[in-house]
Order: sequence, then structure tokens, then C-alpha cells
Amino acid sequence: MGRATSPANGARSDLRITAVTCVKNEGPFLLEWIAFNRVIGVGDFLFYSNDCSDGTDHLLDCLEDHGIVTHLPNPASNRNYQMQALKDSRRHAVVKEADWVWVADVDEFLNIHVGDHSIPALIAACGNPQAISLNFQFFANGGVQDFVDTPIISQFLFSHNPDIWGAETAIEVKTLVRQDFPLGYYGAHRPFHDDSKSQPHWTDASGRQVPVPFRAAANKRRIRAFPARGARRFATLNHYALRSLDSYLVKNDRGDVNRAHRAFDDNYWRDRNDAAWRDESILRYLPALKAEMARLAALPGVADLHARAVRAHRAKCDALMADPGYREMRQLLLATSPYCAAEAALRAEIGLT
Repeated sequence: MGRATSPANGARSDLRITAVTCVKNEGPFLLEWIAFNRVIGVGDFLFYSNDCSDGTDHLLDCLEDHGIVTHLPNPASNRNYQMQALKDSRRHAVVKEADWVWVADVDEFLNIHVGDHSIPALIAACGNPQAISLNFQFFANGGVQDFVDTPIISQFLFSHNPDIWGAETAIEVKTLVRQDFPLGYYGAHRPFHDDSKSQPHWTDASGRQVPVPFRAAANKRRIRAFPARGARRFATLNHYALRSLDSYLVKNDRGDVNRAHRAFDDNYWRDRNDAAWRDESILRYLPALKAEMARLAALPGVADLHARAVRAHRAKCDALMADPGYREMRQLLLATSPYCAAEAALRAEIGLT
């Protein structure tokens, strides 16, 4: 598969970077995510899909025919979709032959603040470590109710304070992993290794070594977060976990791609709907993103399959609104406090409404 071009000057990177992800009913959002990652330097994609009803799998098959992605059915046998897919990924050439592997979800966008805003620029700024863990910044719904088929990164520009998420200073991460990392296995958020035998060069997105408790594979809690303060000098991981209210309800109906029977309740919404901070820095990618999306959409069959997925998404929205339970949920979310439970309790304690 071909190399992606960087957004600033079109220079090609010699690094082979592979993105690995699991999807279920993400059809309307695939072209943006693939195009965005190609713009920042990803050249290969390994997609695992399961139980799709919106045409996600058909669109991925078409993109595979054009040499853009590799698409496989999720191999999970015990409903632990993501971990079994990550285990399987290590046997495929696009992962084995990659210089770097990026394990991320389709609602996560790597916003790089240095150089030409590409992954190679981030790697260089961090001192070419063996892994880079990047803190999430959760972007709020911001009052967007209707699903619109336009880039997500341009619709949602408000988030929590980058250093504090609700009452938490430690915020979850996703991790870029270099091929020579002493890998035990890929986790959804970070790689694991035998820390008694090796101490890899592993940094945050400011080029600092990650905290010792985080790196320890022996930690029974499987820590996947560390303090975000000062950790985003070179990059932020924008996480659009809510999107529009319509899309959030479809996501709730779908369930979690990573684990079966996990519901997205109002606590999930409240925790991620803090719109106190405006951050539009990712918009620097928009011209290159739109151009790459148009290039992908021009490939035979791709635009039609994308349009089918959009129609299926809208049809699901309409179907959910025929269900009294989902109508009630929609009204509940519209009326929900803009504060997470911990912050609401603190505000009540100090007399704020």
C-alpha cells in the first residue's frame, strides 16, 4: 500500500505506519478517519469488523479492493472483540512489517502540534522513542442534535480543560508503538511487556518518560492513564466519543465494539460532555483532510457505499425515535446537567447550582 503525504509540504515519510482498529456500524465516519490518518502519515490500515448492519463491512471491502485498507472479520470467539483482534493482528504483514503501529478507534484523531503536524514529526520531537502514549481530550456534544455528513473535526470544537477531566487529572491514553518495543501483547490503550527484563524508551506526548506506575505490566489494575498536565506539548488525542445526539443514540443501540452488552448510559454522556474549553487547533488539517476524502470518494464504488452507510445511519436514527424508550432517553440527555457526577457533587457542596 502507498505512503501518505504530510499536510504541510507533501513530503513522503520513509516510516511505514500501520493503524489497527475494530469497527461495528461506523460506516458514515470511515472515510474521514482513514483520510485524516493518511494525511498525518499512516500508510496502512488493518480493520476488523463484526456484526455490521449499516454497510461498514461492504465499504471496507471496496476500499480493500482499491488497496487502501486490509479488512478482516473479527476473529473473536468469546465476545472480547478488541483484544482478540489485537492478538490476531500480530500475524499479518501490515503489522509485522510496520515501523510503527497505531492502535486507535474511529472516533479518535491524533492532533499533532509540531513540525509539519505529521506522525513522523511527533516521533522526531519525542526523540524517536520505542512508544509514545498520548492523552485523550474528550470533545463535547456542544448542543449538536442532528447527524450531518460533514467532517467530525469541524463540528465539535469544545472540550474539558485539557489538564482536568471532571475530577480526574489522570486521563486515558492511546499509544504509538515502534516495532522494536519489547512487546508482550498489544493492549487497547498501551502495550504490555515484562518490565523485570527491560525498560523501553517510552514517552508521553511531550517527550518525557511515562510514569513508572503506568509502564509496569505487573500492575494488577492495568493502569491505562497518567496525569495529562504538561503531557501534550507535541500532540493531543482528540476523542469524539459523543458526536451528535442522533449518532450517540445509534451508538447506544449498537453497544460497545470492544465488549458485548455494555451500555452507554447518561453517566458516559455527562462525563464527556464538558464544553468549558474551546480548542480548534485540529482545523489546520481541514483543507488536506477534505482533499483526501474527495480523492477516496472518487474511487469506483466508494462514494455510493458511503452514501448507503449515511442513509442507514439516518434510518436507524428514525427507527430509534419510534421507540418510546429512546425518545425518553433523548429528552433525558437534552436536559442532562453539563457537569459530570463528581463535579456536580462538588458544585453542590460549595453552593453552586
